[in-house]
Amino acid sequence: MATSARITRQKISTTISSSTLAYLEQLIRNGQARTLAEATDLAVERLLIYENRERLANDTAAYFENMTEEEAAEEQKLEAALSQSAGGINFDE
Repeated sequence: MATSARITRQKISTTISSSTLAYLEQLIRNGQARTLAEATDLAVERLLIYENRERLANDTAAYFENMTEEEAAEEQKLEAALSQSAGGINFDE
């Protein structure tokens, strides 16, 4: 989030539920945002990330569900090769 440089902002006026306001104010109290506007931006950013992850998960599931037998066999070959090559990697170093 841009905190030092001013970003171009659009002025809006809206009403929100008391629980939404409480969430936004909690973000401010926790130091995750300095203002209500920043808290709103952060909440929307998090929602977009969540939606993108959900879309990726759905697209991935659809990809594997719609594979032909030949494609599935190729995926298994790639999986085995990757598993074998990753076996010698020490991820703790």
